[in-house]
Amino acid sequence: MNKFIKFVLIVFCLLTLTLVSFGGGVLFANSDFLKPGVVRAADQPAEFEVFWQVWNIVQNHFVDREALDPQKLTYGAINGLITALGDEGHTRFLTPEEVADQQTNISGKFYGIGAHVGVENGLPVIVAPFDGSPAAKAGIRAGDIILEVNGEDVTTLPLNEVVDRIRGEEGTKVTIAVFRPDSNESLEFDLVRAEIKIPAALWAMAPGTEVAVVRMTQFSANLNDQVIQAVQEAEAAGAKQLVIDVRNNPGGLLEQAVKVTSQFLKDGNVLLQEDAQGNRETFPVKSGGIATDIPIVVLINRGSASAAEIFAGAIQDHKRGAVLGETTFGTGTVLQPFELDDGSGLLLGTSQWLTPNGRLIRKQGIEPDVEVELPVGAFLTTPPELENMTQAELLKSEDTQLLKALEYLKAIPAVSIEPEPKPGAADSK
Repeated sequence: MNKFIKFVLIVFCLLTLTLVSFGGGVLFANSDFLKPGVVRAADQPAEFEVFWQVWNIVQNHFVDREALDPQKLTYGAINGLITALGDEGHTRFLTPEEVADQQTNISGKFYGIGAHVGVENGLPVIVAPFDGSPAAKAGIRAGDIILEVNGEDVTTLPLNEVVDRIRGEEGTKVTIAVFRPDSNESLEFDLVRAEIKIPAALWAMAPGTEVAVVRMTQFSANLNDQVIQAVQEAEAAGAKQLVIDVRNNPGGLLEQAVKVTSQFLKDGNVLLQEDAQGNRETFPVKSGGIATDIPIVVLINRGSASAAEIFAGAIQDHKRGAVLGETTFGTGTVLQPFELDDGSGLLLGTSQWLTPNGRLIRKQGIEPDVEVELPVGAFLTTPPELENMTQAELLKSEDTQLLKALEYLKAIPAVSIEPEPKPGAADSK
């Protein structure tokens, strides 16, 4: 009897378990309850579970199944995370293809329209067109907001995708639509992509003066050597004063910023570097500078960024010479590269730069000692143009910033714009 009762109980339990399992299957058939999930790591924030919840919902329910490219979705999520950090135009994620492209950006030659593109207020913006590039020749300017590329709205795209659409093979055409805040107008430019060769430094005498204009276009690997050569040649040609032009210079290598700045300073620090914990590292001036006594004026504008801001800030803090023009872009984070498993990369701002006196560059920029705005529509006067100018032509130039710098050095008569130096402006004499 006992055996019979045990047998009945076992059968009853098995039947009940079967019914419960079947019922549970029916109950949860249309839900994600029994579908595979992602186990959260112990050190993963609880908030990140929402991401995987969204990921699973999208994978299971999004109607366009062809759009469910795991790599594209992953890269898009990473770009969203990077954007949320707020280090606009600096910290960024690179696809494997962009990692390869990045190696050419600092080498002084690449293909495209010849402009450094960043992000400001969430929108793609021209940080600086390179001298002699298709962008510069067409009239694209620092501060232009990029609206469309070949008719496609790019205002909501990640920076890397905007750059992808602008770049292309040599000789191909691209149409860029921009909005220019300074003049409140929309403009469209038809450009032909070209090989962009960027000399790091150029120089020429300002006609009818003893002032050499030394223009630094970017802080690439050969800039220090080219600056030394330019200054030595200028002094041999009779230069007694220098205008150092870093307008539209998007920056580059920190090592070059230290070396180049050290050519103009005798001692002290070039910059301070502060990490996420608030620890500060000093970057002292390297001895042996070749231009530590010659009077100088530094030209800046909103296209001056990164290493160019380090240079201008150091000259300003050491009262080595006046800094003249417009407030710079405000890019002051140190990018540490991280190589990712699939060949992509992350350039992450792990530290930030401060001037020798401790002024923050990031999102602040370097304010000039003497503020001079370039007239709307005016072009910068560069050394190749100066070589072919007479003094009369120079004095008629639209480049009021250069003219004001020459006036500050008392190399030319006073120009029509008369901005007053801010308190504490350096005396270059």
